[in-house]
Amino acid sequence: MRFYENSYYHIYNRTINEELLFRSEENYLFFLKKYRYYLDEYLETIGYCLMPTHFHFLVRVKEIENQTSGLSDVSTKISRGMHKLQMSYTKAFNRRYNRQGSLFQAHYKAKQISNEPYLITLLTYIHQNPIRSGLVEKAEEWLFSSYQDYIDLRKGTLPSKGIILKMIKKQELKELTEKKLIEL
Repeated sequence: MRFYENSYYHIYNRTINEELLFRSEENYLFFLKKYRYYLDEYLETIGYCLMPTHFHFLVRVKEIENQTSGLSDVSTKISRGMHKLQMSYTKAFNRRYNRQGSLFQAHYKAKQISNEPYLITLLTYIHQNPIRSGLVEKAEEWLFSSYQDYIDLRKGTLPSKGIILKMIKKQELKELTEKKLIEL
């Protein structure tokens, strides 16, 4: 996958055989810490949702200063960051739970988002994921997504809410998320 500066992407992956990716709150927080460590330099996170067997990130690729080898350089850095995230998390997870082998299905997937209005639809879809899966009744009840940050129930520093909130008012986003579930 090629990544381009100032472009938006939906990055996601799931586990092999629907094995649990997160077995405790500590696992969710550790994964986000690793995500920030390996990818904050290259990606501005618009929204996310960590589910028991998979993850979603909606991101914008940052402009990278002093880039010498062109557009492929940012792609290489993000691909390596995603690889390191998944490998380091798997290694720590395996050690913690006395297991061996791969945790994730092959490589992560990334889809470029070409129009900004679709960002709102996709963010809503991502935030509704725990409802669709029957984990909660309301998106705000799920602790491991950026939705609580968007509606000011939490003051997290990972999501860059400004991008979306320039396109839609907070109350409208809340109403959109709380009404009919979106299927993509």
